[in-house]
Parts: sequence; structure tokens; C-alpha cells
Amino acid sequence: MYFYIITFIIIFIIIYNILFKKDKNFENVWVGHERQYIDPKDGSTKEFTEIKKGDKGTIEVSIVIPAYNEEKRLPIMLDDTLKILNEKTKKNPNFTFELVIVDDGSRDKTSSLVLQYAEREGVDKVRLLKLLKNRGKGGAVKRGMLVSRGKYCLMADADGATDFKDFDRVYDSMKKIESKQYGVVCGSRSHLVDSDVVAKRSFFRNLLMYGFHLVVQILCVRGIKDTQCGFKLFTRESARHLFTSLHVERWAFDVELLYLAQTLHMPIAEVAVNWTEIDGSKLDPIASSIQMAKDILRIRLNYLFRFWTISS
Repeated sequence: MYFYIITFIIIFIIIYNILFKKDKNFENVWVGHERQYIDPKDGSTKEFTEIKKGDKGTIEVSIVIPAYNEEKRLPIMLDDTLKILNEKTKKNPNFTFELVIVDDGSRDKTSSLVLQYAEREGVDKVRLLKLLKNRGKGGAVKRGMLVSRGKYCLMADADGATDFKDFDRVYDSMKKIESKQYGVVCGSRSHLVDSDVVAKRSFFRNLLMYGFHLVVQILCVRGIKDTQCGFKLFTRESARHLFTSLHVERWAFDVELLYLAQTLHMPIAEVAVNWTEIDGSKLDPIASSIQMAKDILRIRLNYLFRFWTISS
């Protein structure tokens, strides 16, 4: 008898924390002067503008890159990305872009590194959004998206694991599916399931990966083979709608984004991309798996019982 009572109390406490836990990050998007960026040429600070309803965007593509202690891996990614984008601009002057690098409370020289690129390329192409405290990958992407100027907004990882040459494939797919200013295109690594990339991983990491995908498919997002690839393109209107509604700001934020997109019947496509596992990952497989499982349950229950609502 006591066993059942204790079990019931534990389950009640867990569900209560999932449903009613105060989401401070959702209520307080910005802290202090986080919305400012620095012009390295004169040291002046300028204000980012936020995405507004009906805002068409002033450039073609914004690339949002979350970075936490990435001074070692980020230069390779930035060099490759800028080379490809600058070549596209030379061929087509109408193709304009910006990189918004979000320093997610780094303790190393990530910000100083980004300012060097901003000085070399100009703040029209490279801008630094420095968060005063660590928000998590989802929180960093969210804030970068909300200050983007692009008609299309791409999220990309700082480690450069996804080959940026595949941008054209994702971009072309968006042009095909976009409807009424809405659309989401997900880079996908599902074609690599039988490849050496997965074969070289430990049995435990693969077990966690397959288990995570199964839970996601059952509870939140169906029909998307790879929800976690960090290479996703949004129309400006989709980015505004999805990221202003986003609650989860850690590793499972992709799941909530796609759950919202499917709930709102946005056009969604999945495109195969080339991906390589890069050394230096900060992801603890055990701790992150527990956190993602909790977040997926939070997503399903909070929207099911309407504790979380979608931005109108």
C-alpha cells in the first residue's frame, strides 16, 4: 500500500514539474544589452532590429550560428561558409547574406574571434550577438533568429559538421515548397544510418540515438527522419512565428520547432546533406539524453493540456 502511495507522489511531482515549471527564458527573452552588436572598426555599439509581422526582410539569407566556447572550431566553419557565400554573391549580386554568430555566454575568445571576421568582412556580413549568460543552443538560435534580416533564415552549427556546399540544395528545396510565405527545410543525415559515421560510434551512443528518434516519432514529430540535424532553413515568416513560440531552449528545441510547424500545417521538406562528426563536442550523451527525454515529455504534455500556446 505504502509503495503505491509513494509511487503516486513521485509521479505527481514529476508531472507537476514538467507542466508547471516556470519558464523564465520564455518570459524574459533578452538580458541587459544583449540586443546590441559591435562595429569593430570604430568600437561603436548598434542596435539589432527584431523580426516584425509583415516584415519582408532586407537581405536574402541570414545564417544564425550558435557558439559556446568555439574559438578553435569556429574559424574553419566561418572560412568555408564565407568562401561559398562570397562566390555566390560574385555570380549573383542580388544574393545578399549575413552571418549572425550568437556567443552563448562563452568563457573563451569566441567573441574576439568573431569581431576579427566582422572587421575583415564588414558588419553587413558578419555580426556578433553576445549573450550575457548561457541560454543553451536553442536559446542562442532563437535570439539570433529574432534579430535576423534575411528573407530566409538558416541555422547552422559552429563546428561545420554539415558541408555548407549543400546550402544550395536546401535553398532550392525551399523555393519549391514555400507557400504563402511559410516553409521549413530540414537538412537530414538519415541516409548515413548505414554509413561508416554510425558504424564508428559506440553501441551505447547508437542505442541512445535510435531510442530518441523512436520517442520523438511517437510523442511529437512524425514523418521527419532526422529532427536533430543543425542545418535548417526557414522563411522569415516561419522563423518569426516558430521562434516567438519556442519554449524549449536546450538540445530538444528542434523537436518543438517541428512540432509547431506540423501543428500549423507549414510546408516541410527533408533534404539529405553531407555530414561529418567533428571532434570537440560538448554534448554529454547521458545527461543530454535525460534532459531531451524530459523536454520531449514537456512539449507533448504542455501543448496537449494547453499550458503552452502558439503565438498568434
